[in-house]
Amino acid sequence: MTRIHQVLATLGYGDAIGHEVLAIQRVLREQGYESEIFVESADERLEGMTRDYRELVDFAQADNLLIHHFSLGSKASRTAFAMPDRMALVYHNITPPEYFVGVHNTLARQCFRGRRELRAYTERCDLALADSEFNRQDLVQLGFPRTAVLPVVADFNHLEQPANRFVADRFDDEWTNVLFVGRVIANKKIEDLITIFHAYCTNFNPRSRLLIVGAHSGFDRYLAALQHLAATLELPHVHFLGHVSDEELVAYYEIADLFLCASEHEGFCVPLVEAFYKDVPVLAYAAAAVPATMDGAGVLYEQKDPVHVAAVMDAIVSNCILQERIVERQREAVERLRARDFRGTLLGFVDAILSAPRAPRPRVASDFWQQFDAAEALEEIRLYRPSAYKALPDAGGPRRPTLLDQPAEDDPS
Repeated sequence: MTRIHQVLATLGYGDAIGHEVLAIQRVLREQGYESEIFVESADERLEGMTRDYRELVDFAQADNLLIHHFSLGSKASRTAFAMPDRMALVYHNITPPEYFVGVHNTLARQCFRGRRELRAYTERCDLALADSEFNRQDLVQLGFPRTAVLPVVADFNHLEQPANRFVADRFDDEWTNVLFVGRVIANKKIEDLITIFHAYCTNFNPRSRLLIVGAHSGFDRYLAALQHLAATLELPHVHFLGHVSDEELVAYYEIADLFLCASEHEGFCVPLVEAFYKDVPVLAYAAAAVPATMDGAGVLYEQKDPVHVAAVMDAIVSNCILQERIVERQREAVERLRARDFRGTLLGFVDAILSAPRAPRPRVASDFWQQFDAAEALEEIRLYRPSAYKALPDAGGPRRPTLLDQPAEDDPS
């Protein structure tokens, strides 16, 4: 039987992409396909479920199907591009780079290059899939001729864990808990959350706190600016709680009175439907894919006037009947999401790809495999003989880029 493997740069624990990758593998294996996951890196809790992306060379066959989860461009991506396998690309969206200029310039460059590199796959893949119509339209604008939507996995098993109340108990009192879940990253506009929360505390409810749950590693400058803003506004009850376990996440959802989102760019935004599932009323900024994700449920706001949004917050939090109506509509949205046939849709796409004429074979540089072998040898020296690696010519400074890691020739940087 045809083998169907997946490749991506990083397999994270507890994030939306990780849930989808594991769900795809589960469906494929249940259907009888051999299916492995190839990565550059993985959370240590998931490493045993993955293979190194360089092993793709040994597994690749023209009759196989490779499901490629594209992120910012990576060695795994460029290696996957050169494989003879058919390819289905899965796109989870790349944040516009302007959000990171001056905040994380390296990520700004990566996003710029990632969006440009993505164009190389327009003819390479047999089908380009997105997890939302918003993302599919992005693929169309980038020039992909064959696109479709693979619905988000409606899997809430990670929220069925017993709550770990140890870290959340200090917030389980008579105060109002306003919650946000998501990476502390510039497009999420955490600064807008803080200014809205300031208006809410000042004008409506001083006995309230803002709980921000999400990783902030790599964004130390942005986090410091947010902490400075909270201090300037004299808001001692803004808490940055970092990355948490599933059990801790359940506890934070259970003590939350309102989920507030001010993000300006989302390809889907899974925490919104997690809050739906946990019966937390949601108030979110109507941008990008957020309105479609909320599917007529929750409450949307279109203007970021802090006093206006704070008034809406107060109207929700202070009115139990309104809360019940919001939660009921959110439950209905969750049921609609669960009714989408992820398994059937995925297998339908697989059958369509395997039964249709394949996309043209990839065109790669004539010395690709020599460069691949050289890069692998250098990586082995770097990992196991670091002193020898540092002694190599130019190892500590600029070196000739290879096909595996160089930007495209038209890179303005």
